[in-house]
Amino acid sequence: MVQASPTHLIVFDCDGTLVDSQHVIVEAMNAAFRAHALDAPDAVATRRTVGLHLGEAITRLLPDGAEDHLEDVAASYKEVSFALRNAPDHEEPLYPGVYDVLQSLLGQQFQLGVATGKSRRGLVATLERHGLRDHFVTLKTSDDGPGKPNPDILNDAMAETGASPESTIMIGDTTFDITMAVRARAQSIGVAWGYHAPEELTAVGASQIAETFTDLPAVIAGLWGITP
Repeated sequence: MVQASPTHLIVFDCDGTLVDSQHVIVEAMNAAFRAHALDAPDAVATRRTVGLHLGEAITRLLPDGAEDHLEDVAASYKEVSFALRNAPDHEEPLYPGVYDVLQSLLGQQFQLGVATGKSRRGLVATLERHGLRDHFVTLKTSDDGPGKPNPDILNDAMAETGASPESTIMIGDTTFDITMAVRARAQSIGVAWGYHAPEELTAVGASQIAETFTDLPAVIAGLWGITP
């Protein structure tokens, strides 16, 4: 068995993987659509766009003939989302086990990163709220390049940290995360607690599926042949 080293990079998605943000996302999307006299999209449809660049997500949700509303709806979404996340009663909980698992992975000398469809402002706010900002050496967001499933932000994370595709694992809950990893030639772990079904993640190339966050260290060790 090989040992973990700083050349090993583990990149997490945020929404649906580290934090359960679906309620904020759905509420903000509904408000943004209604602000422009559009019917709110179905909540399931909204959840299925989580992880995409905001413009792509809204494009998928807009009704036919409403394409001209894209920029206005996006601006409203950002405004509402910011207000919701700064409200005193805001809830965007970590999934069970996140903090302890991240601490364990850091203790094994792994590098940790995030690649998300959130804006940098949104990601940093979320990480700081949960005391996780210093756990990650690289943060890649919708501000840094094309959105998932384009592999650019994952490739940039690897270049920034000196990791190779063979020494990188992407962990996420959507087919966008897994497809991004496949295109970047990295391994990937799909998670069973997020917004796309595990069988969908397997179908697009997930190397493994983790049933709970606390399963991740063992799954990672198995993929890399590393002593946990």
